[in-house]
Amino acid sequence: MQTAIKTLFMRGGTSRGPFFREADLPADMATRDRVLLAVLGSPDKRQIDGLGGAHPLTSKVGIVRPGTTPGVALDFLFAQLQPDQETVDTTPNCGNMLAAVVPFALETGMVAAQGETTTLRVLTLNTDMQCDITVATPGGRVSYDGAARIDGVPGTSAPITINFLDTAGSVCSGLLPTGNVRDVIDGVEVTCIDNGMPLVIFRAADVGRTGYESVAELNADSELKARIERLRITCGHVMGLGDVTSKNYPKMTLIAPPRDGGSLCTRSFIPHVCHDAIGVLAAVTVGTACVLPGSVADGVAVMPAGDDKTISVEHPTGEFSVNLALDPANPQNVLRAALLRTARLIMRGEVMIPSAVWAGKNAG
Repeated sequence: MQTAIKTLFMRGGTSRGPFFREADLPADMATRDRVLLAVLGSPDKRQIDGLGGAHPLTSKVGIVRPGTTPGVALDFLFAQLQPDQETVDTTPNCGNMLAAVVPFALETGMVAAQGETTTLRVLTLNTDMQCDITVATPGGRVSYDGAARIDGVPGTSAPITINFLDTAGSVCSGLLPTGNVRDVIDGVEVTCIDNGMPLVIFRAADVGRTGYESVAELNADSELKARIERLRITCGHVMGLGDVTSKNYPKMTLIAPPRDGGSLCTRSFIPHVCHDAIGVLAAVTVGTACVLPGSVADGVAVMPAGDDKTISVEHPTGEFSVNLALDPANPQNVLRAALLRTARLIMRGEVMIPSAVWAGKNAG
């Protein structure tokens, strides 16, 4: 016997995975995590017995419920799994999967469309972060067709706008968890920063690389990966995150001067595999580092003038633009971070798991 669980399989930005109503999953966290592992087929590097895509970017789950905070329409819990590990991490955010939350809620009737566009406030439970998400809903139904294009996803889709309301210190104690805009750790100049995602940012040249290497080259660079992991573990302690050996954060981001007309070139490790692009909240955090005087990005990034800045973050498969509004009285205070994503419903139905893992809501 197997247990059937209702799900929508969705792409959000450059990630994808199954989305569930919270009410359709076990209330007990340990049982819920066993269910999610079974759904994706972890631990197994191919995830051959589940829906996972054998990569961290396709080993993700979204869990949604009606909002429980005044003014918030939806609560979102993101779960990061790994292909070959028996872990379910609900500590960090995922801005890519976040793009699919409102479409999921509209598709399942959890919320109603407001008109030609629908804007809903979403609370990410992982880090207690709120954002306003706007999707196209012509005729009262979510639309996936449009002219918006994001690097890392083929074709075009309807635009989804995410306006983050408060991202500083999402996991760490604040925007700059060490208290400094720049530190020297393990012999490397770094900026430890959290404006939606804990990151350690450092110049590629400082670890003997150009920052323009391909993803395959970096993933095959065992010497560099070992060096980065030692640095990550040390930075985890000074950032107040404790022992991060088994955690998915902080992410490690190498930077170099732009070479394709953007603001900055990046190579992001998430944390042990080089990202084919860059995560949404990692891009927001990198963009924030670019506007901080004295950060490791200062003098490397090519910055536009004015208090309203669009930062083009180059990555291995294109670029990611982040719009930052700065406080004129305090340029280190980011008032708003907004960006464009797309999403698509890929499949609706039921995912089957062994009843030995969970017998379902109505069992017994």
